[in-house]
Amino acid sequence: MDHVRFGRTGLKVSRLCLGTMTFGYQCDEETSFSIMDAASEAGIDFIDTADMYPLGAPSELYGRTEEILGKWLAGKRDQYLIATKCFFPTGKKAWEGGNSRQNIMRSIDLSLKRLGTDHIDLYQVHSWDANTRIDETLTALEDLVKSGKVRYVGCSNFLAYQLARSIGRAEVLGLTGFESVQPRYNMLFRDIERELLPLCEDDNIAVIPYNPLAGGFLTGKHLRGNPTEGSRFTLGFAAGRYQARYWHEHMFDTVDQLREIANETGVSLATLAVQWVLANKTVTSPIIGASRPEQLADAVIATHSPMSPDIKKRIDELTHDYRFVDDAR
Repeated sequence: MDHVRFGRTGLKVSRLCLGTMTFGYQCDEETSFSIMDAASEAGIDFIDTADMYPLGAPSELYGRTEEILGKWLAGKRDQYLIATKCFFPTGKKAWEGGNSRQNIMRSIDLSLKRLGTDHIDLYQVHSWDANTRIDETLTALEDLVKSGKVRYVGCSNFLAYQLARSIGRAEVLGLTGFESVQPRYNMLFRDIERELLPLCEDDNIAVIPYNPLAGGFLTGKHLRGNPTEGSRFTLGFAAGRYQARYWHEHMFDTVDQLREIANETGVSLATLAVQWVLANKTVTSPIIGASRPEQLADAVIATHSPMSPDIKKRIDELTHDYRFVDDAR
């Protein structure tokens, strides 16, 4: 597995990042361990999680994913780079969510305990907080870096103007600021190409996109009709979100056409989807999720077989309309 520079930092991360939001709900602990073992064997040593995972689970399970990851990391913590996030409410109190200093300081200590570690390699705010000044968020994160609890800080689900605002305020305040952004990005959702990716290229911000397989939709395994039971399209509160994003006739039509291209090139649809994301020069390390260890193989193949410029051009033209998607993020 190749390693690439993490934005403007001196850090190098594996070309793929393992996403863990299925651990503890869609996947039991044993399966989660098997997925992490398979990722490690493939050379993936960059792992992303969040304090509110597993996704779609009832609130009493929040933090379970970090606990599972912490158990797996026991005795080998120094072999992996760990990223986690805070923002979404994980408690019943009014202050147990958001990007305030109060919640950031509370959340980091809880994550460290669950993960069984004394530091987080990449600590990210999971979303923009309209109720907290970005100065407060940035200074709190800077304090975590200075304390040694955090090595680098990043953000997730920020729009381009929100990231630009954050970069500007960090420069004014003399803070390190965000080194990375984690946006949704795949062949069926390309709107970040218009503003966010050019900004990241100009400021050398690392991009670690999630959903490169559109929650499994771009593997081609789903059939028209009712969503597949046991998939992200049917699990908990996240089911409605995934159906709203991808369960549309025109997207099924697009997948049919992409399947033809995959057949021509001799790769699976999943490999084609990851190849396409990796072909964007601004992308650092796509986040790959799985519900079974064998599902990682197609993504790993993509890192060893770059997409040709001609195929990328064809896919770009086929999916051009998805650069202008206006939906709930």
